[in-house]
Amino acid sequence: MKQALGAFLKQGTTKVGIITAITFQLLFSLIWMTGYSGVSDNTKNLKIAIVNEDQGLGKTVVSNLKANLPFQTEQVDAIEKAQEMLNNREVQMVMHISADFSKKLQTPGQTTPISYTINESNPSMTKSVMQAVAGNVTATVNKEAVAAGASAVLIQMNPNLPAEQAGQIAQGLANKVTSDIQSTNKVKDMPNQMLPMMLVLASIVGTMIMGMNFSVSTTILGASVNKMSKMAARLVLTVIAAVVVGLISATMVVALGGHVEKGFMALWSFESLFLLTFAFVAQMFLTLFGNAGMLFNIAMLSLQLVSSGAIVPRELLSSFYHSLSNAFPATYAVNGLMNILFGGPGVGKEAGFLVLIAAIALVIDIVVVSLKKGKAANAAGHRSQVA
Repeated sequence: MKQALGAFLKQGTTKVGIITAITFQLLFSLIWMTGYSGVSDNTKNLKIAIVNEDQGLGKTVVSNLKANLPFQTEQVDAIEKAQEMLNNREVQMVMHISADFSKKLQTPGQTTPISYTINESNPSMTKSVMQAVAGNVTATVNKEAVAAGASAVLIQMNPNLPAEQAGQIAQGLANKVTSDIQSTNKVKDMPNQMLPMMLVLASIVGTMIMGMNFSVSTTILGASVNKMSKMAARLVLTVIAAVVVGLISATMVVALGGHVEKGFMALWSFESLFLLTFAFVAQMFLTLFGNAGMLFNIAMLSLQLVSSGAIVPRELLSSFYHSLSNAFPATYAVNGLMNILFGGPGVGKEAGFLVLIAAIALVIDIVVVSLKKGKAANAAGHRSQVA
């Protein structure tokens, strides 16, 4: 037993396995704890579009909300424009005050709603935060804004009315405002909500392991096959694997009841594209650094899970991680998947960035392999001259 243990520990692969396990713990702990630090404080980065069509008390409500809400607000003239911004994820919620808001407030026995629209094609945390905000805004309007605005209107309508009495009458209006919360791109259940994260996680880990095994195969083939030929074969197999794995994944999603708003073909083609991108990036690090490239891939896995927006909205991340996420394929994979699965704009922008990242990784891979080949050839030529 002792002899076997010693022999086992002498193997390089055993040491690499232990180092890899330790690296996973160190990197995940470091990246996740720093990546999600201050998330609660960053809710100020969330943005609400306000559409006010009421020129009476509505103006007072909007003014108070813009001054007091702990979020970014943008007043938009047309509800159609605000809805487009919401669909493109430029804002997290649309708040709409109708033209008859003041009139309904002053009509006895009648309530008036403030309409809120939330885009569910987002991380689940966004929906939860915005629903809570809608309730708080309505409560604030009821208790403060409406009462204050109504008092002013009552005094203006009847200058002889004492301010105290006007305030008491206004308080009677304080429960007349209600919330009307609507959702676009609805997600029917939790399994569907978690699909983008699951697909991206499975794709990153799967292509990372595939790249590692392709690297081992390349080493085993040795000098029996030309380096450029080995690389060409590896790339062809990677493309085929991306298409086949994408097909299997899309089929499983549909077969298990996944909600695919834009259809099977859109999901399959987009999955194949980001699988290919993940594979090229993983293989690039292995080509650059050999077995040590796995350490970079582990770091990339953790960084992309934290910053992609699959778990926590990117708006809540620190500026460092938010900026860093723009360079990672997982960010565009998650956005594209949300658009395809739940609804939203087209995925042309996301596909373009994925193609760009894949192309950069591929060029680096080819250049590094070419340079290694050149060095090997020069060394062989030098030995022949010496002989």
